Amino acid sequence: MRSSCVLLTALVALAAYYVYIPLPSSVSDPWKLMLVDSVFRGAQQVSNIIHYLGLSHHLLALNFIIHSAVKKSAWSSPLVKVTDTEFDGVEVRVFEGPAKPEEPLKRSMIFMHGGGWAVASASMSFPWFESSEVSYYDELCTEMAEELNAVVISVDYRLVPKVYFPAQVQDVERATKYFLQPEVLQKYSADPNRVGISGDSAGGNLAAAVAQQFNQDANFKNKLKVQALIYPVLQALDFNTPSYQQNVNTPILPRYIMVKYWIDYFKGNYDFIQEMIANNHTSLDVHEVAALRARLNWTSLLSESIKKNYKPVLPTTGNARIIKEIPQLLDARSSPLIAEQEVLQHLPKTYILTCEHDVLRDDGIMYAKRLESAGVEVTLDHFEDAFHGCMIFTRWPTHFSVGIRTRNSFFKWLKENL
Repeated sequence: MRSSCVLLTALVALAAYYVYIPLPSSVSDPWKLMLVDSVFRGAQQVSNIIHYLGLSHHLLALNFIIHSAVKKSAWSSPLVKVTDTEFDGVEVRVFEGPAKPEEPLKRSMIFMHGGGWAVASASMSFPWFESSEVSYYDELCTEMAEELNAVVISVDYRLVPKVYFPAQVQDVERATKYFLQPEVLQKYSADPNRVGISGDSAGGNLAAAVAQQFNQDANFKNKLKVQALIYPVLQALDFNTPSYQQNVNTPILPRYIMVKYWIDYFKGNYDFIQEMIANNHTSLDVHEVAALRARLNWTSLLSESIKKNYKPVLPTTGNARIIKEIPQLLDARSSPLIAEQEVLQHLPKTYILTCEHDVLRDDGIMYAKRLESAGVEVTLDHFEDAFHGCMIFTRWPTHFSVGIRTRNSFFKWLKENL
C-alpha cells in the first residue's frame, strides 16, 4: 500500500511537472491553458516519435491523433443548413444561416481554418475531450452563419504533406472564384456586394494572400467587401520581432513550432530550423532580401509600447543557401506582409485581431500599419489577455473567457461592416 502511494505521488508530481509552464499573470485562465497546451505538446511529441521511427510523416500522425476518434461532427443548429460539396474540385462545407424577410440576399463569408497549413480541417475536432462533442470550426462557422444571417463557406483546402505551397493558396483561390460566379451566388441567395474573406492563423495567411491576388486580377478586383484576419501568419523573414522574442515558449504556438510549420509548408530542410530562428536566412549579406526588410522593419512599424527593450536581430553573415533552396520564403503569396505598397492600396476594408501572448502578434500589427499607410481602412483589435488560437475555445471543457470575447468582437465588426 505504501509503495502504491509513493508511486501515485511520483506520477502526480511528474504530470504536474509536465503540465506546468510559467505564464504571465495577465493571460486568460492560465491553468486551463497549461492543461490544453500539455495535450497539444503530448500529441506533437507522439507524432514526432512516429516520424523518427519512420512509421509516418509527423503531420499525418498528428492529424490521425486529432481525428482518430471523430466519426461525425456533433455540433449543429436547427437554424443553419450545413452541406458538404465541392467548388471547382475543392472540398467545402457550406453553412447557410437563417434568411431575413427584409433581406432576401444574405451577406457571405469565405473562411479558412488554421492549423499551420497542415493540421485540422473545416470541421476540426479533438479526440481528447470527448471528441464527438467538440467540433471547433463547425461551431465557429455555424455560429457565424446564425449570428450574421450569412452564408459561410468553410474551405477544406488540401494539407501538408500531401501538397505544399502554393497548392493551399490555389485551392482557396479556386473555391473563392467559383463562389463568386453569379449563378452560384444566386443559388445561395448571396449578395454579390457583401462578400468577405476570413481565416485564423494559417487560414488568415491564406485569406490575406488571396485578397492580394484578387486585387491584382482585373476580373475579381473589388469583389471582396472586407477581409478579416484572426491572429494571422504573415511573414517568414524575421523570427525575432518583439512578439517572437517575448512569446518564444508561450502556448499554444511557441516559436520553434511556428518555424517548423513554415519548413513543412515549403517542404524544406529541417536542418535550417535553428538558423532561421537566428534570422540567418535574412542576414545582411543575403542580397535577395535587402529590398524586403524595409517592408517589415518593426523598429519603424511598431510603437514604443510594443517594442519595449527588444533589439532587432540582423546577423551580418548568414546562410544564403536557405533562400536558394527555399525561394518561396520571399513570395508574397506565402508572406503577405512583404507585398509591394501598390498591391496593398486597393485592398478591402480590413479587420485584424491580435493577441498579446502570441508570437504572431507583431505580424498583424505591422500589416495593419502598412495597410493604413496605403490608405486602407483598418480596425486593429488587440486583446491583452489573449493567446494564439483562443477564438476556437469557447465551449466546455476548453472554454476560455477571452475566446468568447474575441469571437463576439469579431462578429460585431462583421455585423457593422459586411
